Amino acid sequence: MLDSVDPGLFAALIGMFGGLILGLAARLGRFCSMGAIEDALYQGSDLRARQWGVALGVALLGTFTLIGFGLFDPAKTAYLGLRWYPLASIGGGLLFGYGMALAGNCGFGALARLGGGDLRNFVIVLVMGLATYVTLNGPLASLRVFLFPPMPAEGPLPGFAHGMGLPTVPTGIVAGLAVLALSLSSRAFRAKPKLILWGGVVGLAIVSGWAGTAWLSEATFEATPVTSHSFAAPIGDTLFYLMSSSALSPGFGVGSVIGVLAGAAIGSLIKGHFRWEACEDPRELKRQILGASFMGVGAVVAFGCTVGQGLSAFSLLAYSAPVTIAAIVAGAALGLRQLIYGFSFAR
Repeated sequence: MLDSVDPGLFAALIGMFGGLILGLAARLGRFCSMGAIEDALYQGSDLRARQWGVALGVALLGTFTLIGFGLFDPAKTAYLGLRWYPLASIGGGLLFGYGMALAGNCGFGALARLGGGDLRNFVIVLVMGLATYVTLNGPLASLRVFLFPPMPAEGPLPGFAHGMGLPTVPTGIVAGLAVLALSLSSRAFRAKPKLILWGGVVGLAIVSGWAGTAWLSEATFEATPVTSHSFAAPIGDTLFYLMSSSALSPGFGVGSVIGVLAGAAIGSLIKGHFRWEACEDPRELKRQILGASFMGVGAVVAFGCTVGQGLSAFSLLAYSAPVTIAAIVAGAALGLRQLIYGFSFAR
């Protein structure tokens, strides 16, 4: 079958499957990283943060089960196969989080809202995709490579389950169970089965990316990246593919982006929430454009976004994941404070 199908197209179909699930989870299950941060900081609710924890716990269990059965080599992933730069995770994460607060969404959230008809997020998606390419291959690329040259990881893989001398698979399984137990420890959260269900579905979508691309990498003679979902560089890849598809093959990231848009549109129609919306305030648009630019640059420097580092990299227990997520949350908290209170601090 693969002899007659372009591997890039096959990878796109794998990405589209997981992206469709993620888009449905965003619209039907209210899965949103920015929403979880806002709820925790200003609504006094940790329900969506716990939903994110369920997604991570399921992703950890699924990913390390694949590793245990020899179906997936984590050394082939960029998160563990490349050298980790702590300053890149911190600086890029802070910039991404701050931009996320200004824009009102991360890349994944913007795609999900765009799928529901919100044209304000069309601008965010376009600007973020452009900013990623400016940083990956454009005027900022030389500076990025100078500061953080992409080099293969030396010695043990840069992850808690691989680089600390611990038994790899048991460490990942125990971590997944611990995260699930912590997330489900709240009686209020356990009373929200819908949130739990969609959190688990998100985790399975991450696992489907690893499983599908790992299988494709072994089944074809062409170099196929082993990856899972992330929504920074893939947005730029999708824009580039739309302009150059006659000379390029789609990949996992392009399929993932298209899948999220389709899943979000379907979910919005199911709930009766699909409606066209546009920005009526130039000041809001200016803020969103600036935030999208920060997110694009920050995500490339940090090597991932809330989904890329927060779930995909975290499902491998990469060193970069908790550091980047902590920086993103800190940056988002700063941005939200500025939007709500300005920069004045209480005495």
